[in-house]
Amino acid sequence: MTESAEPTLLGASEIRALAASLNSTPTKKLGQNFVIDPNTVRRIVTQAHVCETDVVVEIGPGLGSLTLALLPNVAKVLAVEIDPVLAGALPATIALHAPNLKDNLTVINADAMRIDNLPIDPTHLVANLPYNVSVPVVLHFLETFPSLKEILVMVQAEVADRMAAGPGSKIYGVPSVKMAWYGEVTKAGSVGRNVFWPAPNVDSGLVRLVRKDREIDPELRELTFAIVDAAFGQRRKTLRTALGSVLGAPQNVENVLRDAGVDSGLRGEQLSLQDFVAIAQAAKKVI
Repeated sequence: MTESAEPTLLGASEIRALAASLNSTPTKKLGQNFVIDPNTVRRIVTQAHVCETDVVVEIGPGLGSLTLALLPNVAKVLAVEIDPVLAGALPATIALHAPNLKDNLTVINADAMRIDNLPIDPTHLVANLPYNVSVPVVLHFLETFPSLKEILVMVQAEVADRMAAGPGSKIYGVPSVKMAWYGEVTKAGSVGRNVFWPAPNVDSGLVRLVRKDREIDPELRELTFAIVDAAFGQRRKTLRTALGSVLGAPQNVENVLRDAGVDSGLRGEQLSLQDFVAIAQAAKKVI
């Protein structure tokens, strides 16, 4: 990391002026809500647990609010931006506000859901994620980049709750289980609406995932996730009915669940990640 003075962070007036100079208006289609409060991006960086040797991938950097706060604290920021206008403007913004750190930024103009390689293996994912793609993007990056050891993302408050929910909760579901596959998930705070431009209609929340040190078994993960999808696809149905689409005939479902030590009369929201993995392991022997 290049030593430098602290960069000047972007406030509301700078964000609006920059957007105007680019003739750029935040769009709902891309889920663009730009952070206009320097204290919020400082807080995110503090919560992200990054250090000067880390490589951070930031998804949806927008006009560069969080990017500027990240750069002095890490070795490299890989900024993935789908909007070509914003991607093209970001290097100049960094050069203006943090000239000594501009070489520590790599901008990638691409759809985050289509990224399957990066120039450097990232250690962290830190981002203010568009609400409409937050869960799929996080899961895609966890699957694609095993080098990621920690994630801190700002998402819609309701999504943050679902990501971190535990078994038995009404909001426990597919995101909760799939996130838990990769690591320990916790909520890391709430964020109000007035720190964004435009202000969204909902509050936001910070979610942290610390990756588990576990052997990767893509086949088991794929089967476990298929079982999770089936179990929650028909929430009101018991496992003996809901899992037929994955495990086949009713007797086959009963046999797999018995071997896994899971009651076939339960519903998906009553199962832990370990239960779903046990079902998948039992199913691998017969599928």
